[in-house]
Amino acid sequence: MTQINQLISKIKASNADAAWISNPINIYYYTGYKSDPHERLFALLVKSTGERILFCPQLEVEEVKASPFDGTIIGYLDTEDPYAKYKDELNTVLIEENHLTYRRYNELKSAYQLQEVRPVDAIIQEMRNVKSQEEIDILAKAAELADKCMEIGEAFLKEGVTEREVVNHIENEIKAFGVHEMSFDTMVLFGDHAAAPHGTPGDRKLKNNEFVLFDLGVIYQNYCSDITRTIPFGTPSDEAQNVYDIVKQAQLAAISKIKPGVKVSEIDKTARTIISEAGYGEFFPHRLGHGLGLEAHEYPDISETNDLLLKEGMVITIEPGIYVPDVVGVRIEDDILLTQNGYQSLSSYKK
Repeated sequence: MTQINQLISKIKASNADAAWISNPINIYYYTGYKSDPHERLFALLVKSTGERILFCPQLEVEEVKASPFDGTIIGYLDTEDPYAKYKDELNTVLIEENHLTYRRYNELKSAYQLQEVRPVDAIIQEMRNVKSQEEIDILAKAAELADKCMEIGEAFLKEGVTEREVVNHIENEIKAFGVHEMSFDTMVLFGDHAAAPHGTPGDRKLKNNEFVLFDLGVIYQNYCSDITRTIPFGTPSDEAQNVYDIVKQAQLAAISKIKPGVKVSEIDKTARTIISEAGYGEFFPHRLGHGLGLEAHEYPDISETNDLLLKEGMVITIEPGIYVPDVVGVRIEDDILLTQNGYQSLSSYKK
């Protein structure tokens, strides 16, 4: 796989002996094999020599053999020490400091006489930030399916329906389109209940003349989508409509600035300035967005403190919001691909 060869080159450039990858999402990225190991050891050892060793429970070995992974497989029984099944001595190893537990670190250090560990997180982030054409095609389909969820949800709105009923309807109906898992817990919030940015759908019933906030996404071929729309049911109040118009203006302005070479912080500031100048700055309490890929929330952080330069092939979300307690909550979010000269919105549901 191209990604694992790139990783080997970066390990060599770092003058390290190997990288120890323990996050199942990153293991999938480099091997094409996805697993939820629970408490069992599941790890990928990638050596500067090009050797790749995957440690996995014995019960998964046949599945690994059927996957794209073409390295050495170390299967182990629950009663066995997996480290003892592969002998080696490693001086410098790159580890995921945001994932490797203290216990696993001590086991690794003892098993292979490690002298030095350094983080590999920045290398992985840099690689996962820029998507291949294959990844982009999958993410585009995931966004298309999220748009379909929105269509299903909006068509189901009627006075007296509860938030939870709408959520259940969306998640049930989208299965007919081949979706078996959502990116995260689907959010449907009515009227003033949407003033909680991460509120929990419940028994709140839909009333006429209020907004409905949908925040949802699907997993398609292991990649995520994540979109938000705030839709009027009837004719919301003038204040609520004004809030909506400000959020929409902020989102469109921020998206219009997106192109390779622009600082992430500038995109956030564009939307934040519009909302602040309209008098709602204190009601926009979160970053403008985040990276999107194998996880619904991944690097980069689209915030006013991140001066990372945008690159072609990145996929990010842009989702400004205003949340006025006891009045209204509005958020609008799209999945945006960085193209050679600008951007393309992968999500297209009406605003």
